[in-house]
Amino acid sequence: MRVSRRLLMIAGAVAAIVGLFWIGQGVGIIRWPASSFMIDQYDWVLTGTVTAVAGLVAILIARRMRG
Repeated sequence: MRVSRRLLMIAGAVAAIVGLFWIGQGVGIIRWPASSFMIDQYDWVLTGTVTAVAGLVAILIARRMRG
């Protein structure tokens, strides 16, 4: 059971970081790589928000699991 808690925590952290990166590209704050199709695209702000929130929820669930 300990492995699944740790795995969920790692997956949640990765999802939250990726979501924040997508938000940054969507609003134009992160312009790397310069040729990215995601820069200044509002759709990626929404997708990033959903992904980041899902990651945070996974982290919260992992923290509440017994282990």
